[in-house]
Amino acid sequence: MTDPWLKRAAPNTVAAISVRGLTKRFGDFTAVDGIGFDVPRGQVFGFLGPNGSGKSTTIRMLTGSLAATAGQALVLGVDVLAHPAQVQRRIGYMSQRFTLFRDLTVEENLRFYAGVYGLSARQYADQRAYILQMADLVGREKELTANLSVGWQRRLALGTATIHSPELLFLDEPTSGVDPVARRHFWDLLYELASRGVTLFVTTHYMEEASHCNQLAFIYRGRLVAEGTPQEIRQRATGQRILEVAVGDPDSALEVIGNIPEVADAYLSGATVHAVLSAYADEPTVARLLIAALHSRGFGDVSVAPVEPTIDDVFVGLVSSQRDAAGNNVEAARHEPE
Repeated sequence: MTDPWLKRAAPNTVAAISVRGLTKRFGDFTAVDGIGFDVPRGQVFGFLGPNGSGKSTTIRMLTGSLAATAGQALVLGVDVLAHPAQVQRRIGYMSQRFTLFRDLTVEENLRFYAGVYGLSARQYADQRAYILQMADLVGREKELTANLSVGWQRRLALGTATIHSPELLFLDEPTSGVDPVARRHFWDLLYELASRGVTLFVTTHYMEEASHCNQLAFIYRGRLVAEGTPQEIRQRATGQRILEVAVGDPDSALEVIGNIPEVADAYLSGATVHAVLSAYADEPTVARLLIAALHSRGFGDVSVAPVEPTIDDVFVGLVSSQRDAAGNNVEAARHEPE
């Protein structure tokens, strides 16, 4: 059976990445299920989803390190499934797993990766100077990598992944485990790379990072559930009403909030709880119900205010709808005649 993505459009040879019907199965388990998208050159493309949704499997196929079960994938105009080596010379890859040698110094790590990519002495000198300046590692050349903070290590890993000046850079969960300040600085470095014409393909489960991207694709359980610019993604939440509940113990308050009949869904959002209202609920009335319910359960200071939906809210809504659809399909199957 022909994949619907293959019917709808041919791969885009102009795009940095063009995917149609890409699928990966491990035995009976489908990790990536017929996805398709295009990544324009020179943009920051965010590939978002929770852990285990298929992000890393997709990136491994696009970098040529994992064979696909089905589908097509052009990377920089080359069929990566058929000619992975041709692609790998032109891309950079920063894995979510730590790829630096912790027992080597900053300088030694840079020299090692320069040798891997076959840089000349002149090329290495130029790239070394640029990377040390970009990552703010000037003066730390002789420091052991193991002694650097996680944020510094991530910057160095970014430097080694770009030491050969790739046209396209894959970053798999690059800010995982990094504090918010270091994460913000890391994204400044990514913007700087994009300004030099490098296409960035970034996987992350931090939804707030979506606003930093030009284009987004959301994956859940191996399937794409949404695509578009951050603004287009937010427009999907038009009509969705959300109350933000600030309370001392949001984890414990979550159950109380979720039991209010007028609350269709509730989940943690940073240090607060977001309560999605049902279609016919009255905001002021629900706000009073929430405060009263929390006070009756011993919660002290509570504030409730309406907020505009974030990309995180949109994604939670998409995931909820996917779960509901899956549940409905299972229930319908139970009642099908044999």
